[in-house]
Amino acid sequence: MLPSLFLSHGSPMLALTPSSARDFLAGLGAALPRPAAIVIASAHWETERPAVNAVAENATIHDFYGFPPALYALRYPAPGSAEVARRVAGLLDAAGLGCDVDPERGLDHGAWVPLILMYPEHDIPVVELSVQGREGPRHHLLLGEALGPLRAEGVLVIGSGAFTHDLRRMRRGDGASEEAEPDVAAFADWMWAALAAGRVDDVLDYRRRAPFGAAQHPTEEHLLPLFVALGAGGMEASVRRLHASTNYGVLRMDAFAFGGDSD
Repeated sequence: MLPSLFLSHGSPMLALTPSSARDFLAGLGAALPRPAAIVIASAHWETERPAVNAVAENATIHDFYGFPPALYALRYPAPGSAEVARRVAGLLDAAGLGCDVDPERGLDHGAWVPLILMYPEHDIPVVELSVQGREGPRHHLLLGEALGPLRAEGVLVIGSGAFTHDLRRMRRGDGASEEAEPDVAAFADWMWAALAAGRVDDVLDYRRRAPFGAAQHPTEEHLLPLFVALGAGGMEASVRRLHASTNYGVLRMDAFAFGGDSD
């Protein structure tokens, strides 16, 4: 049984700039059983209700500006899967959440940046799932729960976002430094302790209960994929912190696995 994963994708420059987070992701694919397909919920695709893409080959969306030309030259032409997209839509429909199917959208950098490091040969079918920024954590927990059966079908469910995401305070040009601001570290430590202890209600209410909770996520879209991964792993599943580091002083790059062979 595959785990579900939450990955922090950080800046798009993660694809090129050396860091411990980049090294971690570059080794993660080989450390996991090879999936038959990947469903990845990205913070960079927001829709009113859930949506998945269903394409023959995923286009690479460079949804950012002001970066070096080498970043725009990167491509991740992973195949899509209409079959997996239909399966996702069916599971979400059955859960009463609804799901649209987009026949054109490719992969934004929330999806292709971690995947280009994990599976550089881009030979595993990838389906992207949107988030609903107005719906909050509990909605995304339910969304993940609906996707749980995919894990037994060899599908790797990933939530790709950021463990902290206050871009206003980024120390530009300091991506290699892993020294976290004190409030960033306090929030990350609290969240990890709550996840490890199974305090789901606390994690769902992180904006009020976690130290500096709302400040770390001025908008919620980058933490919502965590709840997709948590739900897909199952409420009683074990949680493992696979990686912890910081980029730019305020971007925590933590990654987690929920469930797995010990389910």
